[in-house]
Amino acid sequence: MEVLRRLLAAIWKIWFALIFILIFLILYPFFVLFLNTKQLRAVMFLKRIWGGLAINLAGIFLKRIYRTDRNKLPETCVFVANHSSYLDIIVSCHVYPHNLIYMGKAELLKVPLFNIFFKKLDIPVNRKSTTAAHQAYLRSGEEIDKGNSMCIFPEGTISNEGVLKPFKNGAFKLAIEKQVPIVAVTFVSNWKLLQNGGFFKSFGRPGLIRAIIHEPIPTKGMTEENLVSLRQQVYDLTVHTLEEFNRPKK
Repeated sequence: MEVLRRLLAAIWKIWFALIFILIFLILYPFFVLFLNTKQLRAVMFLKRIWGGLAINLAGIFLKRIYRTDRNKLPETCVFVANHSSYLDIIVSCHVYPHNLIYMGKAELLKVPLFNIFFKKLDIPVNRKSTTAAHQAYLRSGEEIDKGNSMCIFPEGTISNEGVLKPFKNGAFKLAIEKQVPIVAVTFVSNWKLLQNGGFFKSFGRPGLIRAIIHEPIPTKGMTEENLVSLRQQVYDLTVHTLEEFNRPKK
């Protein structure tokens, strides 16, 4: 039974990957056009089409649970979320209605075709270089100054089996420095549908995923002295939300 389950998971992941890549290739010329002309709204529109079609055709459906007024989400913020699956990246633009600039690992620059985003728009981070990491931080501040929002996964890497890793300071330091709100989102079940790990070792399947969009946390008047408490506030909020939605049913 376990062998069959892993085989079905592998077949499903191959199907998902094929759909994801095919849709991207169809949209690629338009991505090139809009990225070259710096039309961020058009890029975000295409990303939503790409991600939405890919997950739906793979049998994944997203349920958004807003614990705030969706229409009053700030246009400029630092968007932070837990990171337990590649699905987090795909669906993030579907839970936040405004422009998002992503911060990701510099290794993504080596991925053919997909690296266009980190060459033209998003911000790669070389975590092995303090200087490069600082340059990425400065670029993030510049994007916020332009009125865009930054999407940062504060764990810094994908966790396994939904277990939350410690948060790094960068996202919260940026929000305080620029005095923009933190918009926290908790993905409560993404890892159950597309698990991180080896292709044949990890699981994948269709199903329902849920994103909890929390009330924006203002940073007006905060200083670096508030950094640790702000980080802990968002971490605790994420932990409690994961526990709320994943506790065993009685």
